[in-house]
Amino acid sequence: MHFAWTLFAVAQAIFIFNAFIWKNQSSIAMSWDQTSFSLSPRSKGCYLITDEVVRSVPQIKNYKVGLLNLFLQHTSAGLTLNENCDPDVREDMTSSLDRIAPEGDYYIHADEGPDDMPGHVKSSTVGVSLTIPILNGRLATGTWQGIWLCEFRRYKHSRKIVATIQGEKK
Repeated sequence: MHFAWTLFAVAQAIFIFNAFIWKNQSSIAMSWDQTSFSLSPRSKGCYLITDEVVRSVPQIKNYKVGLLNLFLQHTSAGLTLNENCDPDVREDMTSSLDRIAPEGDYYIHADEGPDDMPGHVKSSTVGVSLTIPILNGRLATGTWQGIWLCEFRRYKHSRKIVATIQGEKK
């Protein structure tokens, strides 16, 4: 019997706590923004695109706190966070990914050229989306972090990104 009363008291406390949380959270106005933009065409390589993203998504500055999700709508390019200072990072990233998925007669899917299937493998390895925190209208990246586009095809391609922000506006 004592156990039943204890269980009842715990359930009652949880109910009261949840009601308190729900009441206080309802005063926070969560907002969403979504936009899409195209990056300038680039040939194979890794490119720092942080400034281009910030220019293309001016809504970032309207948020006190939130998350920016970037989704690249392609299967032979990728998005990543990496060092934004040393230019050698670009070359090292490109050559490292080429060693992971080299061009050659290794692939069954070869209809679109010798760089296509390695591009798909690299895209799956690197990923096509990033989520970055927003704090006081700015991206809350680390001191040396930047947003990178990794283009895995030899010829220049225009790439499209969908940017979605969720958070509390200023």
